[in-house]
Amino acid sequence: MREAVHALKRALEGALFGQEAAVEALVATALSGGHALLEGLPGLGKTLLAQAFARASGLSFSRIQFTPDLLPADITGTEVLREGRFVFEPGPIFAQVVLADEINRAPPKTQSALLEAMQEGFVTAGGERHPLPEPFLVLATQNPVELEGTYPLPEAQLDRFTARIPLSPPPRAVWQRILEEEPVLPEPVLDAKALAAARAEAARRRVATSGLEAMVNLALLSHEDPRLRFGLSPRATKSWRDLARSLAYLRDQPHVEWDDLRNAARLALPHRLFLTEEAAFEGVRPEAVLEELLEKAMPRA
Repeated sequence: MREAVHALKRALEGALFGQEAAVEALVATALSGGHALLEGLPGLGKTLLAQAFARASGLSFSRIQFTPDLLPADITGTEVLREGRFVFEPGPIFAQVVLADEINRAPPKTQSALLEAMQEGFVTAGGERHPLPEPFLVLATQNPVELEGTYPLPEAQLDRFTARIPLSPPPRAVWQRILEEEPVLPEPVLDAKALAAARAEAARRRVATSGLEAMVNLALLSHEDPRLRFGLSPRATKSWRDLARSLAYLRDQPHVEWDDLRNAARLALPHRLFLTEEAAFEGVRPEAVLEELLEKAMPRA
């Protein structure tokens, strides 16, 4: 299965030039069974990356354009009257890969419609639970600098995203390649069954006891840090562990090393570190807090 996953990674790198780190992070997130928040300025390829992933992985794809007038039922679906009885009409969330485009443009009530789906894999309508397809992966995009007409994502929803994946402007050589070549969506290189098998293989990567102790240390330190409103949850540390296992799997390592944990932490934790108003006013960034916590929690030889 590992070769098929590497083929997926190569296919995505061929569709979106110069974003190798984002591609690796997205594939690792998919292997961990989580959801990803793609963050970057408009035009960097966030939507293209989501479309290419769905195509190359052989999974069904749905795109939801989030707008201020979007209603929860527009996402999850609703009951409609047919032939004298109400039947459930599934919404666009019933796909294996769901692109929630510009998620922060919808009001919190609509954003929260994703919570149950992302955490439980079900949608409730008319008192009945409707299972979502397997695997189920939400890829949400947001512009990190444009604030007009947007709504901050609630903390509870941010905690459902395994990773926040930043996309940066490409270097000069890649920029020229983008102008010279048109991106081509890849052909499928694996399917849902192969992805499930790869997930199982990645989950067997072992984290050493010293690594687990460092993770616990960091979580406890986050609860003591006066710059944070509250510390990391057990769900956050599980997401961190699973993402580190997936990174080790992608790098063909038999077990999880500290570098894997550190790299995974930079994807899994900054969006879960919520600053106090005082710290935010002083210009403190969650990424800087995380680096300090990693240094304190790092296993010592």
